[in-house]
Amino acid sequence: LRVQNKKLYLAAFAAVLGPLSFGFVLGYSSPVIPELRKINDPKLRLDSGQASWFGSVVTLGAAAGGILGGYIVDKVGRKLSLMLCSIPYVFGYIVIISAQNVWMLYFGRVLTGLATGITSLVAPVYISEVSHPKVRGMLGSCVQLMVVTGILGAYVAGITLQWRWLAVLCSFPPCIMLLFMSFMPETPRFLLNQGKRSEAVAALCFLRGPQADHAWECRQIEASVQEEGLNLSEFKNPSVYRPLLIGVALMFFQQVTGINAVMFYAETIFEDANFKDSRMASVVVGSIQVCFTALAAVIIDKTGRKVLLYVSGIIMALSTALFGLYFKIVLPDGNNSPNPDVWLTLNSASPGTESSISWLAVVSLGLFVAGFALGWGPVPWLVISEIFPLKAKGVSSGACVLTNWIMAFLITKEFNDFIGFLTAYGTFWLFSAFCCLSVIFTAFYVPETKGQTLEQIEAYFRRS
Repeated sequence: LRVQNKKLYLAAFAAVLGPLSFGFVLGYSSPVIPELRKINDPKLRLDSGQASWFGSVVTLGAAAGGILGGYIVDKVGRKLSLMLCSIPYVFGYIVIISAQNVWMLYFGRVLTGLATGITSLVAPVYISEVSHPKVRGMLGSCVQLMVVTGILGAYVAGITLQWRWLAVLCSFPPCIMLLFMSFMPETPRFLLNQGKRSEAVAALCFLRGPQADHAWECRQIEASVQEEGLNLSEFKNPSVYRPLLIGVALMFFQQVTGINAVMFYAETIFEDANFKDSRMASVVVGSIQVCFTALAAVIIDKTGRKVLLYVSGIIMALSTALFGLYFKIVLPDGNNSPNPDVWLTLNSASPGTESSISWLAVVSLGLFVAGFALGWGPVPWLVISEIFPLKAKGVSSGACVLTNWIMAFLITKEFNDFIGFLTAYGTFWLFSAFCCLSVIFTAFYVPETKGQTLEQIEAYFRRS
């Protein structure tokens, strides 16, 4: 059993180097944008509009990566898809390192975004298909854990490294992933779906150890993969469309809880609370994310998926309601609606008001980040890797990843417009309402997958 666990954990580690790479991509813009806004070279200097595009264009690349990933994961397999991801990662960073103008920076960000979209789809699928049911939750949660570790790594490295050297550092994880994945097996489910039984048995021998009953597990998997290929009429079948709708809804709720908007203003909230070093504040936020995502990974196979989604949703609903209260108290009514820049209107607040209750904003931020990291951060990615039938896994996962990144782009890019239209406090109360809806949705529609094999989960949707 120890040999089996070591090799299974080694395969999972190789795969989560992909999410670590994508964490570095997401974290890269935070320390780099302030540097590029002050740079001497006018061709590379970003104005406020260009800075927002530099941050958000990654999500557009990732949305395209979701579509591409949904195609290649079923065509070339899970292992090769992950290995191929390293190409746009590294090439994107090379473009950024050699950038002579803003458009080269955008292009590099789009390429790393494309790799991010593919990785965010393929890594959870690979891990769920190689894992034993008893540890699948923990290993699946490591995807989000490595993402937030990568973000934190970029924040910390950004304190000392200049933007080109930070890009060099960010290119290392995908190279290491390429090296490690070349020694790992393809998933048994994919191999059996391709009719490669002897290779599937060899993969199971590597992942489970020589003492496990490989023939029995092969038969279990074969029973669920003997169906014909997917065609459009299959989406009328509840066993295909129900998990797809659940997956898309999970990704929708993950973004409309407001995580990207809250993280976007994190540095400014800390500055207003007299944390003068905003970069260190980002490191604090990143550290909270890593700690609570790690906690979720440790307890998820004991508590189950739904309990973490409930607790997470309730914590986020309370913290975004407190954010709204903070803005309601701090901003004069006349300034709450017309000016979309919250932090310009803060300057016209009653003197001393915001600093006297700035603790409320900091507590709200800490609670929100902790709540998100505990449930709605890792669990949706884990659940979508578990609930789709094998024949629909590529298409369905692609639809979910596309939903996630499009919503991430819209929330990040349109946040100021929301504030202009709904006021600052109204926007955060809207996020709070979505958090409440996410809890209700979880209660009625999300199945508990703790401790079940992927074949049992598939059978559940067929029965229902």
